[in-house]
Amino acid sequence: METNQPEILTLKNAMGSVLSILNFGASLFSFKIKNNKGELIEVVVGPADPEVYTTAQYREENKCFGGSIGRFAGRISEGQFSIGEEKYSVYEEYEGAHLHGGKKGFQYRFWNIDSVSEGENPQAVLSYHSEHLEEGYPGNLKVQVTYQLTEDNQVKITYRAETDRDTIVNLTNHAYFNLNGSGSVSDHFMQVNASKILELDERNLPTGNLTKLKNHPKDHRESKLLGNRELDDVYVLDTMENETQVQLFSPLSGIKLKLKSNQPVVVIYSPESLPDKWQYLAQIDEKFPAVALEAQNYPDAPNFRNFPSSLLKKGEVYENEIVYSFSVK
Repeated sequence: METNQPEILTLKNAMGSVLSILNFGASLFSFKIKNNKGELIEVVVGPADPEVYTTAQYREENKCFGGSIGRFAGRISEGQFSIGEEKYSVYEEYEGAHLHGGKKGFQYRFWNIDSVSEGENPQAVLSYHSEHLEEGYPGNLKVQVTYQLTEDNQVKITYRAETDRDTIVNLTNHAYFNLNGSGSVSDHFMQVNASKILELDERNLPTGNLTKLKNHPKDHRESKLLGNRELDDVYVLDTMENETQVQLFSPLSGIKLKLKSNQPVVVIYSPESLPDKWQYLAQIDEKFPAVALEAQNYPDAPNFRNFPSSLLKKGEVYENEIVYSFSVK
């Protein structure tokens, strides 16, 4: 179903959890789950009014709340990349780099609602057709995302894409979490199964080098308090597919979030603050209100031969499966 109006799709399971998807940006709009007191709380941080997502102000802030990021999540340097002998130019006016798909990435587009199912393990399927040279990227790209809420409180997000000519693709979800349902994430504990992070320059662009985390303050291989720290790091994962890559735990609510994906890195992003221009679903603090866990390919992968390839060839299928597993103790 095609529409140019914000529409919320709601999925519920037998445990009383409620997952809401917004067709604008195919965004993870809301997830409500019971805490250790049996109270249903909101653990996704984003504007409360879906109309906000469609405004110019929202796009200018560029926080991408819960959005499906594409065509290329993260940064691309120098506003260009090459496929074979062909060079392509992309928008680069964000701190001198191309970020999250350009001026109007997938997170700022209305997606088609293909289907919504109810009952056991409900799911919603949305799709988007990105035209050849949209934002400078080659190929007509057909993208589909499936959101599924399982009966054991897994939120499964599966991105699939196909192209009619060689292109680059790197999709992810940009949901912000606060497992307290309010306040700050400073009291959350985080574990990341990664022994290296990407070295970044002053513009947050990869240098091509990796930094070992042994005896490093950003080493989270053991569960460690987030504290009052602004985070924007690319963790190179040690784990194999279908193993837990990141764990986030709130002692206050008793909620634990485990992330699994088939991607090589996860970007951990926790801003010091979020825009105060609108009301949020959760009653967040001004400082360190949320953290995003973005499973994806390496940023700027098209410009580094030593990074995993982001090339999607005609006839191939791109797939990124992200599983957020929630539990309470």
